[in-house]
Amino acid sequence: MKIGVFDSGIGGLSVVRAIKKELPDLEIIFKNDKHNLPYGSKTSDQLFNLSKPILESLVEEGCRVIVIACNTVSTNIIDDLRKVINVPLIAMEPMVKPASEMTKTNIIAICATPATLSSGRYNYLKEEYAKGVKVIEPDCSSWSSMIENNEIDHDNIKNLTNKVCEEGADVIVLGCTHYHWIEQEIIDIADGRAKIIQPEKPVIEQLKRVIERQT
Repeated sequence: MKIGVFDSGIGGLSVVRAIKKELPDLEIIFKNDKHNLPYGSKTSDQLFNLSKPILESLVEEGCRVIVIACNTVSTNIIDDLRKVINVPLIAMEPMVKPASEMTKTNIIAICATPATLSSGRYNYLKEEYAKGVKVIEPDCSSWSSMIENNEIDHDNIKNLTNKVCEEGADVIVLGCTHYHWIEQEIIDIADGRAKIIQPEKPVIEQLKRVIERQT
């Protein structure tokens, strides 16, 4: 089966790699929109107009399922895209619920783009699943660009990670696929003080369920 993976930039390649490892028989077509980066500062209308033709091209190339490997797109316009794209779309969104269930300190940190943090979907997740939990939202607005351009600011990552750990967060959520590329660095900095989670595994499990329904 042929599936598509779409992201704003190179972040989605980590998702492609994870899918290939788990489901090696799939044919995966990956497309991004690096010419219009960053997505994290765009409006919903801009996101829709940029994403729709790329997803349509994946359908035209025979993809029967598409993974939206972009939290910004998923949290802002997934419902609108599902109305116009005629194959199943699997969304990626910040793992607020798992983090809230895991925390022992009742403090979690969500690392995500400004557009994700301001989205209705993200705020619904907080209201629904993070009752009684303090949610720290550190300023990661520069991270996508620095990762995309391979200009990693290690001091910034270290300072931000240390800050949320010092504020008591014992779970750090990576709410942007770009951040998966620095996951190990964040794990090393957190050094047992906080667990680092991101949604590749649950997305792959959802992909398996969708594929099973199509075969």
